[in-house]
Amino acid sequence: MHLFGYISSLAIGISLGLIGGGGSILTMPVMVYLFGLAPITATSYSLFIVGSTSLVGAVRQYRQGAINIKMALLFATVSVLTVFLTRKYLLPSIPDHIGTIGHFPITSSWLTMVLFALIMLLSSFFMMRHDSPQANPDARHMIPFGKLAGFGIGIGLISGLLGVGGGFLLIPSLVLLLGVPMKEAVGSSLLVIALNSLIGFLGNAQGIALDWSLLSMVTLLAIIGILTGTYLNRKIPAARLKKGFGWFVLAIGVYVLIRETGRMIW
Repeated sequence: MHLFGYISSLAIGISLGLIGGGGSILTMPVMVYLFGLAPITATSYSLFIVGSTSLVGAVRQYRQGAINIKMALLFATVSVLTVFLTRKYLLPSIPDHIGTIGHFPITSSWLTMVLFALIMLLSSFFMMRHDSPQANPDARHMIPFGKLAGFGIGIGLISGLLGVGGGFLLIPSLVLLLGVPMKEAVGSSLLVIALNSLIGFLGNAQGIALDWSLLSMVTLLAIIGILTGTYLNRKIPAARLKKGFGWFVLAIGVYVLIRETGRMIW
């Protein structure tokens, strides 16, 4: 299973390089089902892998002039703080045993995977949409701070609790709320994901025993993947790739949801 996990690690990076998101959607299932980590522990691994990989991609995009630094940092301020507080205080306060449904125990690990599956289904919807969000030129001058803070808090909570970067929500938010052109939104998304994920990882990494050899290998492969994905992004139509990846994410989300909810029945 580890061989498939390492192959999938490349796909994590390729996804981030191609469409500026989606990598963390793959990371959690890879760490849980292919490397056998507990879901709560896997969120920390996911944050480090996605954060490190996105940072490499963001630096590459910045050199190509494809990042709006001001907008990205403005958006990241709220979400990064939310991620850090979520990992530092909220996540440790969630009990391992939450309740029961019939005779089935609802644990934090089980609930994490179910919520993650639902996020995957939502993510696939955004990826498979035929219409792409259009930038609003006036939004650069009339920033809706209330909506901006709301999106930042929402994405921060998702990132902190489930170990995902939130790129599938970030890109529409940057385009629609802040008027960032699509090309800049992809690069800016990588910067925000990197900040969210790495600061979230630092929020509670001290209390978790990490297998650094595994973490380093997966991260290295994901970095190779993002460099490959960035190159392919200039060669292959992004819309086709995004839709195809959306179907792939949908399939994985359905699998995770059936597997986890099926445990309540069988």
